[in-house]
Amino acid sequence: MKVVARRIEGFAHEVDLDEGFEMVVDEPADRGGSDTGPRPTQLLGASLAGCTAITIEMYADRKGWDVSAIEVSVEIEYDGEAPASFAVSLKLPEALDEDQRRRLVQIARKCPVHKVLAGPTEVTVSERVESL
Repeated sequence: MKVVARRIEGFAHEVDLDEGFEMVVDEPADRGGSDTGPRPTQLLGASLAGCTAITIEMYADRKGWDVSAIEVSVEIEYDGEAPASFAVSLKLPEALDEDQRRRLVQIARKCPVHKVLAGPTEVTVSERVESL
């Protein structure tokens, strides 16, 4: 998968994903941006919440458990400009028993985004020069 960010103006960038999806990321006005989209660090929280919900729902579906009322929220604590921690909270249906709820909490930790944020992931930066 390849993701490309291209400057629109100021700090606003159009981000293209190779599956054909597009979005705009920006900074808020009080940080010099024009507030035309979420901050990139907010998308980390959104990715974690979405991935956790989908991972839980896929597991529950295989087990035949009804999790139609699931809600995943993520609180991000910042250390300066960078996220320092993510607190994930699961709102699960009352109909699930204690063992099912405990299992879904374990499964939540297996979402790929959780694994990336919790583990050592290598990020490399390279350059290429070409006319735009």
